[in-house]
Amino acid sequence: MTNPGFDTVRVGDLLPELVLAPVDRTTLALFGGASGDHNPIHIDTDFARRAGMPDVFAHGMLGMAWLGRLLTKWVPQARLRRFDVRFQGITHLGNTIACRGRVAEKFEANGERRVRLEIHTVNQFGIQKIVGEAVVAL
Repeated sequence: MTNPGFDTVRVGDLLPELVLAPVDRTTLALFGGASGDHNPIHIDTDFARRAGMPDVFAHGMLGMAWLGRLLTKWVPQARLRRFDVRFQGITHLGNTIACRGRVAEKFEANGERRVRLEIHTVNQFGIQKIVGEAVVAL
């Protein structure tokens, strides 16, 4: 955790990038078990193929969890005030995901000094998979 301060952070600053290991079946199975999301599209190849997909693929919420890791490596979880995302693409097996963030705005609300962050994930080809925003108190 880098523990940034409101006075030292500037609009445009980048969060330290979080790059994850390539998505594999074990990761999907473990996330399904931990989250209770046992949708067969994420763990059963035959089911995924019958649904028109080439193979299983990552849960959208797994990508959001990775973005949560990006945020909590930057500030303690208790400072998180808002965290919203939009799913933009499927994360396939073998994709290496990078989580990135940028300080978009500094402001005060409810007596706290806060920053709004633009966050997103991309695969190894630079294709965005998730985009979103977070607000953290500094």
